[in-house]
Amino acid sequence: MSGLSRRRWLGSLGVLFAAGKLPPLSWAREAANKAAAKSPGQPLQLVDFRPKSMLHVPETKVPRAKYPVIDVHTHICFNANSKNGVGIGEKMNYLAPPEDLLPLMDKKNIRIMINLTGGSGKGLDESIARYQTLHPDRFITFTEPWWEHTNQPDYPKFQADELVRAHKAGAKGLKILKTLGLYLRENVTTGPLLKVDDPRFDSMWETCGSLGIPVAIHVSDPEAFFLPIDRFNERFEELNNHPDWSFHGKDYPSNTEILEARNRVLARHPKTQFIVLHVGNDAENLPYVSECMDKYPNMHVEIAARIGELGRQPRQSRKFFDKYQDRIMFGTDAVPHGDEYPQQVFNELLYEIYYRFLETEDEYFDYAPAAVPPQGRWRIYGLGLPDSILKKVYYENAARMLKIKI
Repeated sequence: MSGLSRRRWLGSLGVLFAAGKLPPLSWAREAANKAAAKSPGQPLQLVDFRPKSMLHVPETKVPRAKYPVIDVHTHICFNANSKNGVGIGEKMNYLAPPEDLLPLMDKKNIRIMINLTGGSGKGLDESIARYQTLHPDRFITFTEPWWEHTNQPDYPKFQADELVRAHKAGAKGLKILKTLGLYLRENVTTGPLLKVDDPRFDSMWETCGSLGIPVAIHVSDPEAFFLPIDRFNERFEELNNHPDWSFHGKDYPSNTEILEARNRVLARHPKTQFIVLHVGNDAENLPYVSECMDKYPNMHVEIAARIGELGRQPRQSRKFFDKYQDRIMFGTDAVPHGDEYPQQVFNELLYEIYYRFLETEDEYFDYAPAAVPPQGRWRIYGLGLPDSILKKVYYENAARMLKIKI
């Protein structure tokens, strides 16, 4: 279409629009789709699409963190048995011995790794002995609730007593997996889902407050996980590869319902400190997370497995770090071994990307060491945090909460 004819065509549309005679938008969309269908070109499967950026921008390698790091979110071991998403029993699986972890920790300036999934009962005792007892200045262990006892009438007292025992054994905090709210049911693995703010857990939260140990809590997941897995879902590839990660439909509560139930827990237990994992479980909605942080002074956050979300909104993220610099901690969700989830595998590249995100103002770089971005097809931008905030995020905030010296 020549420039003149195009102007005439656009002009005629303007006349029709002014006269109220313009065809409906659906007609224009249909015409565009037909034109695209007729256009020459080679078909390409999305899975094979590996575009190379044409941007010429600085690339800064950050092989070692500028300050010592406390990684508050790692998984060195986990419950060996589960049923319908609920951990059962005390037996644990261990992913790596300390001697396999320490060399990389030293190289990347990781002073302490916090193993959140330390288990309960005999499993917890063994987890503490394998890591924390051998290297008390390098590993910290959190305990977990005994979910399989939740349908017993004496559960509130039982769980409170177990927390006291776990603390005496050396546990430095309590970890809540998204088991609560999305998997745990009235009869443990069957029946209606239990709500995050179920009163039977009140004694558990209160006991943590009286012991002075934090609760690292993960409820909910990215908003897209609660939407249909279709062409409108920007996490389509991720969910299509892992359909069991979807919480759309069935009897699952909405993302909002889960978060609001969590907020009621924060409100009911103001003396208990909560580390709300994955940037408050809503990294894509920082205004909402900020609203919660303002309302609940016992709420703290960490950034594990969410720099992909934070890094594509760098200006808003930087403001968030500025405002809440005393309540944000460093975490990665690192898991030793495996390659199915590249945004979590404990290796050099994982930590270098986190350091680059926090320390530099680099633009448009990968948020995970993978050929295809695992969480969504976008890239991120560095925050370039000043030293005063870096030190707080890297270790000072966590050290203060855990009452340890670095």
